Amino acid sequence: MQQIRISLRGNAVVLMGKNTMMRKAIKGHLERNPALEKLVPHIKGNVGFVFTRNDLVEIRDKLLENKVRAPARAGAIAPLPVVIPAQNTGLGPEKTSFFQALSIPTKISKGTIEIINDVHILKPGDKVGASEATLLNMLNISPFSYGLQVEQVYDSGTIFAPAILDIKPEDLREKFLAGVANLASVCLAIGYPTTASVPHSIANGFKNLLAVAAVTEIEFKEAATIKEYLKISV
Repeated sequence: MQQIRISLRGNAVVLMGKNTMMRKAIKGHLERNPALEKLVPHIKGNVGFVFTRNDLVEIRDKLLENKVRAPARAGAIAPLPVVIPAQNTGLGPEKTSFFQALSIPTKISKGTIEIINDVHILKPGDKVGASEATLLNMLNISPFSYGLQVEQVYDSGTIFAPAILDIKPEDLREKFLAGVANLASVCLAIGYPTTASVPHSIANGFKNLLAVAAVTEIEFKEAATIKEYLKISV
């Protein structure tokens, strides 16, 4: 936590406290800023606040990059998959039964236990058992990391998921243009003119007009070029 505060110094302030006190402090400001009431339902569990006027993405990244490696402890919930790689453990043969109890394939190599294949020992959401914790500690594997996790973002009276911060203007433009293209396609198919489909309808109508002019004596300025091209081709 101290490292996080140092990395945010001058850019943001981290505030931790008892949930009851934080709720009370927020409710004391509702008269001047009623939108703050949206924060109250989210004050549960082990939470705190990070106040900033800087770029939210930058602050989020600084929060997430400050993590501490930690060993697995019995009773903890695995936040990510844990894999023990194939390796020579350096442990003596007397520990073989311990590996067998966890269904980990091993062999004795040069007087020490060797794990033959990579072993998936924990899945996300699994509860770490005493045997798994002991084994990981014996192998000096610290599979987990601990730090602050961004739960919600509050900005100008609006609360949203932190994943929204990853949406870039280019992503919005791409999605918007894809939606307009889909709308134009549907409108063209059912013959219903809209702002999105009218330019395509005009272009298609002009193509049909050129096609008619190309095989008839109809003359107009826009058809002259294509008629000349057809004469050269023949």
